[in-house]
Amino acid sequence: MKNGKSEAIKLVANNKKAYHDYFIIDKYEAGLALVGTEVKSLRAGKCSIKEAYIRIEDGEAFVVGMNISPYEQGNIFNRDPLRVRKLLLHKSEINKLIGDTSEKGFTIMPLQVYFKNGRAKIEIGLAKGKKLYDKRQDIAKKDARREVEREFKVKNL
Repeated sequence: MKNGKSEAIKLVANNKKAYHDYFIIDKYEAGLALVGTEVKSLRAGKCSIKEAYIRIEDGEAFVVGMNISPYEQGNIFNRDPLRVRKLLLHKSEINKLIGDTSEKGFTIMPLQVYFKNGRAKIEIGLAKGKKLYDKRQDIAKKDARREVEREFKVKNL
């Protein structure tokens, strides 16, 4: 809460696959450079970030493979749904990401797209790939937690 104003957040897209396939080390919030019809399409919830990734070129960050479906009433103003979009990050954040991704096994993944106080934002995460046995451990933990919740529910009835 800044200056007495509450921050309204409306989630548009979530990347559950990123949490399953990667360890998320660090998270950053970035603005998205969009055109008008893309913003309207986002407000309608027409966005997918499952196949997307972040690329850094010439000191600028870009999201590649993010699909924003064309806006129905957009006609000639619609852009390519899979076009590369610029991310708005501070220079220090970009430099930190460049340093972190230079290590082997690290990548930058989009985690979620949302509106914060009317502005389109994307949460990106510095991620390290999981091995198959790590995924199996996560599935086993999830099953154990589900079993405990089920038993707890039965006892309380």
